[in-house]
This record gives sequence, C-alpha cells and structure tokens, in this order.
Amino acid sequence: MINVAEYQRSIGILKKASTPHGFVASLQEHDNYRRIWTRDGSMNSMAALLSGEADLIETVKATLHTIFTHQHPSGFMPSNVSIGGGVSYGGTVGRADNPSWAVITLCQYALLQNDVAFAKQFLPQVERCFSVMDAWEYNGKHLLYVPQSGDWADEYIQHGYILFNQLLRIWALQLAGRVFENESWAAKAAQIREVVEINYWNRLGAGPLYAGNLKHQMEQAPQGFWLMGFNPARIYPQFDLQANALAMLLGLGAADENKEAFQFMQGIYLRKKALLPSFYPSIEQDDPDMRELENNYAYTFRNRPHEFHNGGLWPVWNGLLAAAAVIMEDLEFAAAITNEIENANQKNQHQYNECLQGETLEPIGVPFCTWSAGGHVLAIAYLEGKRLFT
Repeated sequence: MINVAEYQRSIGILKKASTPHGFVASLQEHDNYRRIWTRDGSMNSMAALLSGEADLIETVKATLHTIFTHQHPSGFMPSNVSIGGGVSYGGTVGRADNPSWAVITLCQYALLQNDVAFAKQFLPQVERCFSVMDAWEYNGKHLLYVPQSGDWADEYIQHGYILFNQLLRIWALQLAGRVFENESWAAKAAQIREVVEINYWNRLGAGPLYAGNLKHQMEQAPQGFWLMGFNPARIYPQFDLQANALAMLLGLGAADENKEAFQFMQGIYLRKKALLPSFYPSIEQDDPDMRELENNYAYTFRNRPHEFHNGGLWPVWNGLLAAAAVIMEDLEFAAAITNEIENANQKNQHQYNECLQGETLEPIGVPFCTWSAGGHVLAIAYLEGKRLFT
C-alpha cells in the first residue's frame, strides 16, 4: 500500500529543490551541494517525469538546458553548475558517467513527454557525448575505462572497466538511437551489451574474454551476481547494488543470471532487514583496500567501514532496487524496500539524509539530499505501474 503522505513529502522536497536553473542536489548550503549536478539532476529528473507533476517537469527542462549548455567543447559534461553560472567538470578527475546520465535524461524527457523536438535542439551535444565516450575506450574494444573518482562513488576504490558505467552507456545509446533514429547508436549499444554479458558474469568457459588477464582473475572472482568491474590488476570482489539493479532494468544477460543476482539481494535484505548497502561487504580497517580509501576525499574522510560509499545505505540507489524488484515481478520485495526508504528519509524529523550508517542505521552524509526524495518517488512510480524507457 502506497504511503501517500510520505510520497507527497518527497514530492515537496523535489519542489523545494527546484530553481529556474534546475534541481539542486541539497536544500542546504553544504560544501558544493546547492548546485545543479548532472548526475543528481538526472536521477531527480527521471523521478519527476514519472511523477507527472507539471511544475517539476518544467524543472526537468531547466536542468537539461543548464547541463547541456555548459558542456565542455571536448564533449564531457559538467559535474555541477552553480546557480550563479560557475561550472565544475570534476575534482581530481572528471566524471565519466555524466555524458550517459545527460543523454539518458534528455531521451526520457523526449519519450515520456512526447517532445522529440526539445531533444533535437541538443543533438550536437549528444553527438559530442558519444564521441568522448568512444575516445575513453582507449582501445576500440567497446568498454569505457573509468578513472578512480570518475563516477558517482567518487571517494571509493574502483577504477577501470566498471560495470555501472558500461550499463549507463548502453542505456544512453539505446535511447538516443530511438529518439534520434540513429541505427549506428543502437548497433553500438548492442556491441557493448554483448561484451558486457560475456565479461561481467563469472562463468566457466565464457569467451572470448575482454583480455587475457581475466582468465586467471576469474578463478578468484565472486559468483552469483554481476561483477562490479575489473582493471589490468584485479577483479573487484564487492557486490555493486547500483549495477545489479540497473542490469535487471535493462534486461542484461539471461533470465537465470538476473534471478540469481536478485536472490543474492534478497539474501542481504533478510540478514540486515534494512536498506541494502551500495557496495557489499564493507572494506574493514585491516583490509589492504582501506589504503585506497584513506586519502581519497575532498573535504573530510567519510569512508569508514559501513559508511558513505564503503557500505553506506543510500535511499536513491535503493529506489533503483525497488524499481528492479518490480521488473523482477516481486512486488512484495519492492514494497519492503520502499518502506525502508521511507524509514530512512523520516529520520531526524524527515531530514532526508544522503545515506545511513550500514550497521547502526544512523543518518550520515548531507541532510535534505534531493535524490533521497527522488529515489523514493521512483520506487513509488514503479509500484504504481509507471516505467522509464529502456
């Protein structure tokens, strides 16, 4: 049963985050969160589109206009744009996921609002998005190479061929191929999908593998879910919630693979009875990977065990999980995760924190974080039968 009061509260957060320039990432001035971010703005825009709220949909258009008009000449998209017009393209590195996020959101607007004309005014920018991502393959073998700190988990350890970024690119190419009637983009999406399906599930005898090092690395790789990613030195052992949820939404791989990954998620929930961590298990203090974390931060160190990217519980990505659960035809699990999102957002008198501590469930991170509301709206929309285009 939908909690109407909590849904309306989340809609209210999105409305308060609306500016003439787009959705800001937080209602409060905190570090640089009160800006229009490509990534946060995209997630909030997709939630807003599914909500059907006319004023929020106008903010979607403003968000898209802001991020596309601030595209770098080389093709990469802004990390964030200040309301005063200042633009950042990233910190130590840029944001390899942002070109995909921007194109996905533009195409969702065009398809859900039946307004292809709006999207077509940004066709040159879309072309540059795909051009720069082609360059980021570095070897023409269809997988995007992501630098450390180059995607949403920008203080975590991952770098290389990270699955979530490959899936976002597939999604962007599929949608753009449809909106702009470009068969070459649809074909590129199919090529990437084929490479991903072979290389990101640990199965014996799969091939041809992307690189020779994967053959021996797979011997120690986890099984039962889509792999977080790999680079020349390793395969990451952590379970990546975002990537596995998106794999289900996009229908990646065989049905039995996604069923197995879904059962893995359900197992985590049964053990924790809470939101699922974005990356699981947490990197502990005596783990060698902790060295990768300890100095990778911009303001303060936030990745202690079970916190922030390192095992923190994020309402936004659990919203994606709830949507995936609906696609997997488990409405009971989708409703349970949605209830957990509501519980998280209610803490500290409805403070909508960025994430929760993975064990204590205490709110941590930035308060009044807009995409904590967006994840809730997305989950409710899917429970009500609404869908994003894939």
